[in-house]
Amino acid sequence: MNTRANTSAPAALDDIDRALLAALAEDARASVSELARQIGLSAPSTSERMRRLEAQGVIGGYTVRIDPRALGYTLQAIVRVKPLPGQLHLVEAMLRRIPEFIECDKVTGDDCFIARVYLHSIEQLDDILNKVTERAETSSAIVKSTPVPRRLPPLV
Repeated sequence: MNTRANTSAPAALDDIDRALLAALAEDARASVSELARQIGLSAPSTSERMRRLEAQGVIGGYTVRIDPRALGYTLQAIVRVKPLPGQLHLVEAMLRRIPEFIECDKVTGDDCFIARVYLHSIEQLDDILNKVTERAETSSAIVKSTPVPRRLPPLV
């Protein structure tokens, strides 16, 4: 998935572009003919719109959603990470190498990173955090539910 920041003006989207993006967000594996049917265009017109949205950087990639529970990950934790003085870049590199950290944001404020971790068990959390605590302070919270799952930003 393309994560580069788009520094140019935002792409102008019409109602059909928004419908196409919503359909792709729902099922990125849908065929062009199925997408065309959903948005009311021909398959060639739909393909052209997809190519244009890709060229504009609006569509940065196509992905699959995996249910972590199906892989035995029964818990999630949010971990706030505050590197010790002089350790910022080392901690960032370390977080990238630990596969249980499935996403991480560098943020402003007291903590430098906020990360999401998938866990098979609560005991696994200590094992993961022990890899980081030599270079950073951590604070974690177990996720009870996700009332707002990851979604598209408003398509205005």
